[in-house]
Amino acid sequence: MLKAVILIGGPQKGTRFRPLSFEVPKPLFPVAGVPMLQHHIEACAKVPGMKEIILLGFYQPNEELNRFLMTVQQELKISVRYLQEFAALGTAGGIYHFRDQILSGGPSAFFLMNADVCSEFPLLEMLRFHGNHGDAHCGVLLGTTANRTQSLNYGCIVENQETNEVLHYVEKPSTFVSDIINCGIYLFTPEIFAHIGTVFQHNQQERLQEEQAVGRQREEVIHLEQDIFTALAGQKLLHVYKTQHFWSQIKSAGSAIYASRLYLNQYHHTHPERLAINQEGGPKITGNVYIHPTANIDPTAVLGPNVSIGKGVCIGAGVRVRESIVLHGATLQDHSCVLNSIVGWDSTVGKWARVEGTPSDPNPNDPYAKIDSETLFRDGGLTPSITILGCKVSIPSEVIIRNSIVLPHKDLNRSFKNQIIL
Repeated sequence: MLKAVILIGGPQKGTRFRPLSFEVPKPLFPVAGVPMLQHHIEACAKVPGMKEIILLGFYQPNEELNRFLMTVQQELKISVRYLQEFAALGTAGGIYHFRDQILSGGPSAFFLMNADVCSEFPLLEMLRFHGNHGDAHCGVLLGTTANRTQSLNYGCIVENQETNEVLHYVEKPSTFVSDIINCGIYLFTPEIFAHIGTVFQHNQQERLQEEQAVGRQREEVIHLEQDIFTALAGQKLLHVYKTQHFWSQIKSAGSAIYASRLYLNQYHHTHPERLAINQEGGPKITGNVYIHPTANIDPTAVLGPNVSIGKGVCIGAGVRVRESIVLHGATLQDHSCVLNSIVGWDSTVGKWARVEGTPSDPNPNDPYAKIDSETLFRDGGLTPSITILGCKVSIPSEVIIRNSIVLPHKDLNRSFKNQIIL
């Protein structure tokens, strides 16, 4: 029997995802037409012997999360439940705190994954790899190859090339260590809790020795990467399974458009029914496009490649949309143009208006390039990135909004370029 745990973080996290995370918890933001988390859950549900999927985070239980849990359980016929941490306990502290819940029913192993990654989730391959390496080890890390410069932004894994054993692990090193990076997707046996327990007790001892205690949950904050992997590397306890399939982080809103492209491309194999096709009397589709069945689209509109159209969206005559996500309830009026942008919930783009961003894709000439999580500002100005319209933003007719971030509930009256409109 197997289980899966997905770490979804909490409201203090995902700040680089604003203003989109104001309206919806980041893990529920739609990527390629379905909430980000659903891709993880669908991959877990395909694994034979998967008994239960646990979401772990410190969001207050809310209506959206409850509705998502109900829908996904009905669709996939698998138990999915949410466990709320009382505070941010770190990647290992959370699973240690709820270890009894995770181990109830006696699973032989469990998957652990971060919610903010997009991947093909080669879970069955990881299981096979785990089986081939015997029972002596307590975990498999999913790794992928990055280029030398970008590897410094991730956890780096040095492996024994013959046995795939993890010899050394460094989280975000300052100099080059290895081009194999940690994907944030793991397969552990229950033995991992003994190792987390050792760190927990060590932290407790340290705290008792300190006169001034700094608050009750200090010893419970444990990070898998810095506290556990670093200690277990080189002890024949961890192995790395390297994937050749796609993988990317979803840290910023710009990376959501790139993730949407990867998932839409994957739909050809996994969910062809989610991809729109050219039909008589329908809009012109180029490349991979997802359209929600309730969207109302004029047949003269041209959509794609890499476009995701949400629930109840209304698209007028002659509209052009490319490399963008249009969220539910938005209206794109006649002859407007949306490129490399995210149009927020219930927003309106006026006639002949142009909303345009700069794609933040990885270098297409480097097969190992990853998406850069750019800082918001560079050289005193806003870094050119995708344009984001928050919810209920109104763009008037015949204006251009380029490389800008518009916060929710704004009625604009002119063109803007490279600005955050507060």
